[in-house]
Amino acid sequence: MKAFRGLLVPLFVLLSGCSTVLMAPSGDLAQQQRNLIIDSTLLMLIIIVPVIVLTLLFAWHYRASNKQATYDPDWDHSTMLELLIWSAPLLIIIALGALTWVSTHKLDPYRSLDRLAAGRPMPADAKPLTVDVVALDWKWLFIYPEQGIATVNELAAPVDRPIRFKITATTVMNSFFIPALAGQIYAMPGMETTLHAVIGQPGEYQGFSANYSGDGFSGMHFVFHGMSDDGFAQWVQKAKGEGAALSRETYVKLAKPSQNDPVRYYASVEPGLYRAILTRCLDPDSPSCMTRMKAPAGNAEAMRERQAAEGTQTMPMAHPD
Repeated sequence: MKAFRGLLVPLFVLLSGCSTVLMAPSGDLAQQQRNLIIDSTLLMLIIIVPVIVLTLLFAWHYRASNKQATYDPDWDHSTMLELLIWSAPLLIIIALGALTWVSTHKLDPYRSLDRLAAGRPMPADAKPLTVDVVALDWKWLFIYPEQGIATVNELAAPVDRPIRFKITATTVMNSFFIPALAGQIYAMPGMETTLHAVIGQPGEYQGFSANYSGDGFSGMHFVFHGMSDDGFAQWVQKAKGEGAALSRETYVKLAKPSQNDPVRYYASVEPGLYRAILTRCLDPDSPSCMTRMKAPAGNAEAMRERQAAEGTQTMPMAHPD
């Protein structure tokens, strides 16, 4: 018994550093994902637990010292046993498949939210807060186009207001992840991914990159603040009052690789900066600028119309696989 306790002590010490935020999140999307994990686990345990129990029971019952156990070396088939062995796992697989199929569509990060929380449908007049997310080496840039501000390694949003993240990267693939808010989604150069989410409780939550991206990967952390509407307005004013202007020249300096960057605020953002980052057109004459690439003949007219509407050259982004 003492030896067993001795083994448990280092185990508990190792587990003491683990966080349970994934199983107790504050965002509705993350809560639904948590519920999917629990439901899937319970469905699988319907098979796993009886198999483990019966394995131990059979081993005990048919042990060599049990002379009362029936010895039948010629037995080879039981229709009833075959039905039990195959039908139960088949039903579990069907249930898991149905649950996964429904959840995959319902929790699609590109899908607009239809509720704030369980039993709380999304108000008809709710306007999502748009945040443009750029994964740099090795820091996060957040641009708020409606508020006209930007921040580095700090993110904020009002409680119970839907958030629409538009996510891209500059050099290598990263993964944008706030465990308390929603599942992770990849940030890829030259592509835009989308995440819809909502935070249900005020507080400070950790965000980070969940995909290894080089030397400074371990320092790609940021704080996500869930705030009241008034608190968020004050936070925006703080950024406007303390920050400088984020121009293309400033961004080029910011985008240079650096590690463990402090929080920074930018009081204004040059129009079209996020689109230029996305299409790799900070320098319009650069060969990597996506708007310089030849568009398919069938899409040329549509692209010209879109460029005229946006007042700039852009290239439509496809939904990633």
